[in-house]
Amino acid sequence: MRKIEAIIRKTRFEDVKEALLAADIEWFSYYDVRGEGKMRQARIYRGVMYDTSCIERVLLNIVVRDKNVEKTITAVEQAAHTGEIGDGRIFVIPVEDAI
Repeated sequence: MRKIEAIIRKTRFEDVKEALLAADIEWFSYYDVRGEGKMRQARIYRGVMYDTSCIERVLLNIVVRDKNVEKTITAVEQAAHTGEIGDGRIFVIPVEDAI
């Protein structure tokens, strides 16, 4: 078994959720998270400057059998991809036991 942790944009969460359900991944947990990234810049919106160094994302935790690892990763990658910097990260962690 493997645990897949994916950090994705909040705006892509619904697309990723639908892609996982289409790939027969029926259970996963998710959390709203914040982090610091390499890109540090201020953006101006309606005359107000915002610091964009604190990035809001969604963290998905998915535990799957080894045979489902590739299709899970593919589903997340394709649904979360925008082509811009900051699309996220996917980590694959071995799971020794589940009780």
